[in-house]
Amino acid sequence: MRRHGTEHDGRRRALLRAGLTALLGAIAPQAGAGTSRDGVRVDVRAHGARGDGRHDDTAAFQSAIDALPASGGTVVVAAGDYRIDPQRSVRLRSRMHLAMDAGTRLLATPNPAARAYVLSLIGVDDVEVSGGRIVGDRDTHLGATGEWGHGVMVRGSSSVTLRDLHISRCWGDGISIGGDKAAGGRVTPSSDVLIANVRCIGNRRQGLTIGRSRRVRVRDCEFADTGGTLPGCGIDIEPDAGDSARDAVISNCFIHGNQGAGVQIYKRSASVVLRGCTIEANRGHGVLVIGASDCTVVDNRIRRNALGGLSLRPGSDGVVVSLNEFVANGPARARGGKDGLRARQLSVAAEARAVRVDDDNRYSE
Repeated sequence: MRRHGTEHDGRRRALLRAGLTALLGAIAPQAGAGTSRDGVRVDVRAHGARGDGRHDDTAAFQSAIDALPASGGTVVVAAGDYRIDPQRSVRLRSRMHLAMDAGTRLLATPNPAARAYVLSLIGVDDVEVSGGRIVGDRDTHLGATGEWGHGVMVRGSSSVTLRDLHISRCWGDGISIGGDKAAGGRVTPSSDVLIANVRCIGNRRQGLTIGRSRRVRVRDCEFADTGGTLPGCGIDIEPDAGDSARDAVISNCFIHGNQGAGVQIYKRSASVVLRGCTIEANRGHGVLVIGASDCTVVDNRIRRNALGGLSLRPGSDGVVVSLNEFVANGPARARGGKDGLRARQLSVAAEARAVRVDDDNRYSE
């Protein structure tokens, strides 16, 4: 077994980190790459939006979006409080950028619906949403059922960038990414999605759900204080039956204080990389892997999670665990001795297959 803390170990970690950074940077989608949008700019206020927090601005937003030419363009939203009806939703179209001022807030109108979305992206391509805040209606929701009141809902869409956003207090997820199921049952997964510098705080079901998808990149984000209905995770990679979530990279994120796991990677998920994140003080596990395959958990700080640091459940296959720092995870009653310390920080089910846990992981109280 390798001894930790040596000069050799330090050089090896540095080389591994540099190699991973270069590899993941090379495969990450580039925001705006290949865009074919026109230079047309449309202001929502020119289409009747008031931004006073009282009047319903949903129709004005939709009018501005629909006014873009076929070649696309930018819809501009100045600072203000815009009341949006999630039951109608603001429906984005292909080849557009919804550019919100940092002082913009989209406020969800209280409603009783089980399914309702402030922004909806269904079957679109080359869409960017940036700036501003989305505030859900979980504190004023008029119903008691359902868990799908999302801030941003992405289904069957490609080349999507969500950046520099703050999404909070939604009845369901801050962001939900998944496939679009057409007549006849054919599923089109979302693909080439970039989520950067986004904060999802205090949402009811998940901070972020990654469902049926290909090539999702999440970087420099925060997912915190999720809870109210299960699973209550910061990030849940959990595709519905009928398709998979493949090739997702979560990097340099802060994931903390969630009611469930910090990150859950569920069945039908494959080729998931969790790298360089701080995952702490979640009431479930820091990272929970259930039946997923070909996953890499590398160079993360996994601390003070109530049920344990990392748990690999039956059906998990081909998981690599390397360079992580595990600190004070698991219930206090499980502590005691070197074996007990590691067991509550990292647990691997006997039925998990092809798991590699490197000696360079660190464990401490």
